[in-house]
Amino acid sequence: MKFAISLAVLLASVCAVGAHAQSEVYLCVDERGNKEYKNTGGTKGCKRVELPGITTIEAPRPRAASASGSTPKPVATPAGFPKVDDSAQKARDNDRRQILSDELKNEEQKLSALKKEYNNGEPERQGGERNYAKYQERVAAMKQEVERTEKNVEALKREIANLK
Repeated sequence: MKFAISLAVLLASVCAVGAHAQSEVYLCVDERGNKEYKNTGGTKGCKRVELPGITTIEAPRPRAASASGSTPKPVATPAGFPKVDDSAQKARDNDRRQILSDELKNEEQKLSALKKEYNNGEPERQGGERNYAKYQERVAAMKQEVERTEKNVEALKREIANLK
């Protein structure tokens, strides 16, 4: 019964995958009689299983590097591809820089407020936190929020540094 269910699940998953199916499927049986399906059959007790109706597509092979070791030629832009003039692109870049700077400023203010409230892991207890576990949960959530905001600040700084 387990085998029939396993086979049904395998066939359903293979059908769902479609063109991405592996070219070979093996049924492997270990010493205890446990059956397992694999896409490699190099181990003892594995037999190839033919699954009808499955077509396989080989992945394209990467092109060999040129003998001179030079980098590949850049792809030419199609003739009808829309182009942006330099002044419009500079305006867009400036807008992006300004938006990122505003976001960085807001995140730094948020981080400052969170650190002040967090108080190095010892924030003030609130009236509804008579249970120490509730206090600990709030402190852990505050710590996660501080860490998340610090990561946001770092990411924004990296993004601004990557601008031209």
